[in-house]
Amino acid sequence: MADESKPPQPPESSKPEAPATSPAVPPSPPKAAPPASAGAAKPTPPPPKAPAPVQVPLDNDLTRRYRERFGAAILDALEDRKQPYLVIDSAQLADIARYSRDEEKFDLLEDYTAVDWPRRDKRFDLIAILYSFPHNTRLRLKIPIAETERPASLVEFWPTANWLEREIFDMFGIAFAGHPDLKRILLPDEWQGHPLRKDYDILRQDTAWIRENLGIESGQ
Repeated sequence: MADESKPPQPPESSKPEAPATSPAVPPSPPKAAPPASAGAAKPTPPPPKAPAPVQVPLDNDLTRRYRERFGAAILDALEDRKQPYLVIDSAQLADIARYSRDEEKFDLLEDYTAVDWPRRDKRFDLIAILYSFPHNTRLRLKIPIAETERPASLVEFWPTANWLEREIFDMFGIAFAGHPDLKRILLPDEWQGHPLRKDYDILRQDTAWIRENLGIESGQ
């Protein structure tokens, strides 16, 4: 017979049961911004930046020395694409060339050419590019001249001018005073006209020379 005086036994586990967890709820997607009204003005874009000027005035030690030496014969001093150049009076071309070689040590005439501006009083610009080996620098000289003007030859100062001036004479018809052997260098001596002048048509040829020397009609 069981002992009725024995106190009742507690349950196997006295820990309270954990409540059931609810499933995770996904976050709500962000609300879309309300569409802009059709009549709303679009923001004004910023104005485009002005392009940097190609030519700017130049005032450095080199140009000041030229101005002090030649005064009004230096018509302008500019920097073009980081290259200095002087616009000079053609009457002082020989003196400026001598000074450039002897004093500023521009011992090489790197290039010499011309540009035709047929509507200008000073129809042509001579362009001389000088290089200094001691200073590793370049200087451009721009020399405006009239169509009938005979600028001084630079052969005395840079012998390479001999052939460069002959090419200018051949292509533009500019005659250089004092050149030792001024004649055409690319075209025949008897050729009529100067092909790099703006009034020389791109299809134009010396028909008489072609007929006489090649035995064909121009354009064949």
